[in-house]
Amino acid sequence: MARRIPLRNSLLARLLSTSILIALLSVGSTAWLVFRGTTLAIEQERGQVLADDTRIRDALTGYAARHRDWDGVRGTVRELAEATGRGITLTTLERRVLAGSGPGQPTLPARASAVIDPLNTTAGPGQEIGSTGSTGSRIDPRAVGPYLLPTRERERLERLARERLQCLSNVGVRAQVAAGASGRPRLRAPHSALEPSSVLCRPSGLENPTKTEARALKELRKLVVACARRHAVPNPEDVSLRGDFVAAFKGTQKEIVIVDDCLEEARREQLAPFVAPPALLFVGTSSGPVTPVFDLSPANLARIAGVAGLVLVVTVAVTTVTAVRLVRPLSALADAARDPSGQHVRVRVTTKDEVGYLAAAFNDLSERRERVEELRRAMVSDIAHELRTPLTNIRGWLEAAQDGVAVPDSALIASLQEEALLLNHIVDDLQVLAAADAGTLRLDPERLLLRDVVEQVAAAHRAGAEAAGVTVLTHVAGDPAVVADPVRLRQAMGNLMSNAVRHSPPGGEVTLAAHRAGDEIEVQVADTGSGIEPEDLPRVFDRFWRAEKSRNRRSGGSGLGLSIVRQLVEAHGGQITATSVPGTRTVFTLRLPAGSQPDRPMRPIRPGRGR
Repeated sequence: MARRIPLRNSLLARLLSTSILIALLSVGSTAWLVFRGTTLAIEQERGQVLADDTRIRDALTGYAARHRDWDGVRGTVRELAEATGRGITLTTLERRVLAGSGPGQPTLPARASAVIDPLNTTAGPGQEIGSTGSTGSRIDPRAVGPYLLPTRERERLERLARERLQCLSNVGVRAQVAAGASGRPRLRAPHSALEPSSVLCRPSGLENPTKTEARALKELRKLVVACARRHAVPNPEDVSLRGDFVAAFKGTQKEIVIVDDCLEEARREQLAPFVAPPALLFVGTSSGPVTPVFDLSPANLARIAGVAGLVLVVTVAVTTVTAVRLVRPLSALADAARDPSGQHVRVRVTTKDEVGYLAAAFNDLSERRERVEELRRAMVSDIAHELRTPLTNIRGWLEAAQDGVAVPDSALIASLQEEALLLNHIVDDLQVLAAADAGTLRLDPERLLLRDVVEQVAAAHRAGAEAAGVTVLTHVAGDPAVVADPVRLRQAMGNLMSNAVRHSPPGGEVTLAAHRAGDEIEVQVADTGSGIEPEDLPRVFDRFWRAEKSRNRRSGGSGLGLSIVRQLVEAHGGQITATSVPGTRTVFTLRLPAGSQPDRPMRPIRPGRGR
């Protein structure tokens, strides 16, 4: 039993894991208290370092976007170094120092912290004329170049923006004016509020490009068209640009992607003279010390006491839960075993360890005992019922003859003899089943040609089948051999044949077929009768069971035939199965071990008639 239990479910593993858990809780809590302060300090400093790196990179990228070179960047670098406490060095791509926060020539690491390039960075916030390009552009929004508005144009747009802002305020829409890097004002308000109000408050030219922007957009379009022409895009002159740097072009998906790439390339080419060249950024570690936050203050002593108490509580709780889970199923098993009612008590299986396997075995034993008891009661009742009917008929006719009511002629004697034969048949069937159950069923196996057995069984039932209007067909593939008791084999196949003929309607067919399937011999008895319901198939081999409860033993047999077939097949080392389509077809398949080819000619089976 222990070998079938996985190690993770073993009681030994659970006890060991409980001990290890307690030890880990104790050691872990101590380690947590010791390193908690240092960890918090490191995490805080790491977060600050990331924030400082982002701040430095963003500030220098913004400087590069607004200036044509790095000549005046020294002041910006020093301010950033003082604000963050970091060592900052800015160099060209060839590692020539442009500016540094420390004195003298700094020692540069092998790898730069970042590349400062305003034309090749992540997309910035909102898209507008003079900010980034289309959505997904890697051009910094502060690189505006030729899109920078002069004072007159900016003042005119600001005046239009204030007029529209006042109009929106009059209709109950709250908005704000924000200026982009190029100086163009933008109205910011919920989109759901701007949509209905746009009818009342016209843009009044606010969204139209200015002369400066139109001139820059025209130049940009020329660059895009030239790029598209180089990539063999058909009709590149059809490309048009919106003020938010979105290219409008009708073409295939591939051509549209090429045009979008050309737009990004053209914007870099257009802005390149207005921004600083790419540079390498080197950021050193912080020079400030890490201040630990853990000491033996009263607060930390209280924390130690709290954690120690928590570990004690957890230890007691885990031990209690483990003990209860171990003892509860054992107590349930003991109570079930001592149950005075004598009923078949079951216990719940709540674990998958040794105790769980013990409880499952107890339930299986109780279930088997209950099933055996039910079968015993049902069998006694069925045997009594099966014997009562013929005995009642015999007694009734004998009493009638004794009282002179019935004449003891040949017809009465034949009827009494038929009832006696029925009794004898039931007793013989019960003897076969009893011998099979006791393991004393005697077999005399010999090598047989299955074709002879099939033909003999079919011939024995053909006359009765023809009288019932049923056609009997046989089919044997090849010349299979089997080692079996000829009498018992004919008895098993005969029971299947009689059962198939009995349940086939006039005009139906019963087929007895046999063939070799690998190391087995398959014998199939198929009929075109009423069939068996799917829920009844698992019980067809039960004793005294009939698919139609209203059937008596004259129309439905004694209910022992299929049980005898199963016992005989299993006694030969085989198995039998049944499949059925209600109202269409039923097939019983008998599988037996195939006999080896004999050294001498196969002896045909002796004439005889099996039950």
